[in-house]
Amino acid sequence: MARRKLNKSIVDRLQAREREYVEWCGVLRGFGCRVRPSGVKSLIAQYRVGGRNSAVRKVTICKYGVPGCPSYEEARKEAEKVLARAKLGDDVAAQKAKDRAEMTVAQLCDDYVVNGSDHKKPSTNATDKGRIERHIKKLLGSKRIGEVTRADVEKFLRDVADGKTATDEKTGKFGRAIVKGGKGTATRTVRLLGGIFSYAVARGYIEKNPRIGVKVYADGKGERYLSAMELEQLGEVLREAETTGLPWQLNDSANSKHRPKQAEHQREIISEHAIAAIRLLLLTGCRAGEILNLKWSQVDFERGFLNLADSKTGAKTVLLGAPALQILAELPRIAGNPYVIVGERKGRPRSDLKRPWKRITSRAGLHDLRLHDLRHSYASVGAASGMGLGIIGKLLGHASPATTARYSHFADDPLRRASNSIAATIAAALAGPAEVPLAHERPADHG
Repeated sequence: MARRKLNKSIVDRLQAREREYVEWCGVLRGFGCRVRPSGVKSLIAQYRVGGRNSAVRKVTICKYGVPGCPSYEEARKEAEKVLARAKLGDDVAAQKAKDRAEMTVAQLCDDYVVNGSDHKKPSTNATDKGRIERHIKKLLGSKRIGEVTRADVEKFLRDVADGKTATDEKTGKFGRAIVKGGKGTATRTVRLLGGIFSYAVARGYIEKNPRIGVKVYADGKGERYLSAMELEQLGEVLREAETTGLPWQLNDSANSKHRPKQAEHQREIISEHAIAAIRLLLLTGCRAGEILNLKWSQVDFERGFLNLADSKTGAKTVLLGAPALQILAELPRIAGNPYVIVGERKGRPRSDLKRPWKRITSRAGLHDLRLHDLRHSYASVGAASGMGLGIIGKLLGHASPATTARYSHFADDPLRRASNSIAATIAAALAGPAEVPLAHERPADHG
């Protein structure tokens, strides 16, 4: 049986699998297409230098199908050259590794973004790129990767924490890029830097990761949650914000003609969609992005679920307690806009909650409270009620996608009762002394 030649048509049809694999050419030995679980394809050349017992070398010719990269025919010709040189004892992979050991940190970061981060979610990659451009390249970008030491990484950690990369730049006509630095940013950026150097080690660019042994600052994540009294304070301010409005925070340096002249105009009513978003974050334990990007088509009123196609942990189902369902049922839908939490742009969701959140937490005296702390508060209420960590984890979407996707049998099990109980407790605190519906009751109007 004739061996099959690897051609463009075959490469185009290759599908991703659970694990990485290589489809080899039966004619040009050592030439193949590597397919990663993410679906990214790379054309490679594999050979040995020095006989049968020598180490296997691999050279990535190019990524396949990526704009700006060589065509399939060009890549195959390049592979032929690499394999021909290998037969003459020329180790192309070793030479490339030597050349890359001389690359700068900035060049390594660019290489990592293109070739080493395809397993990450787009939102994570966007965050990584921001940290690379604003911190890593600014402080270490010009340094050769083979010269970076543990002491350099430790100094980088301190410099970011001390605000040496802090900036406040204008981006476009209205936007601003504010980079503050601090210990949390320093810790997360050093962890990213460590991952980038791990990639360099795996590729053979350097022998040792200089991030190893560097002690980072404690993130402090997950430590802040609302007490019962703070929940009441927040609930009171939310009611004030959507009814009578919050008092204006006048800027002494502002032009006097822009200030409201009458007392009754010196209050600001916060958007009902922004208020609903904050309440939903508290009552569901969702992440801010999950609520802001929520579409009405993802809300299952009949069974009481949010069916999220994408989240930090992939597709997941969020159980809704009765108070959360009531908020969704009473929230007005905007014609032509598929999103639950609408913004000012037609057909688009609200982009963030920074301004209303700052106004609300300032009024409530909760200056250190982050939006993500609402998720921690949801979990803490459940834990304080004696619910098992397994149940809390499932409600927060920490279980595997396969488990959370099977939501049909959750209707009357402990997860449903737990969701209702947490939401009812939080809703009662937000509502203050007023009577709230029983947790098992659902609104008759599904919106």
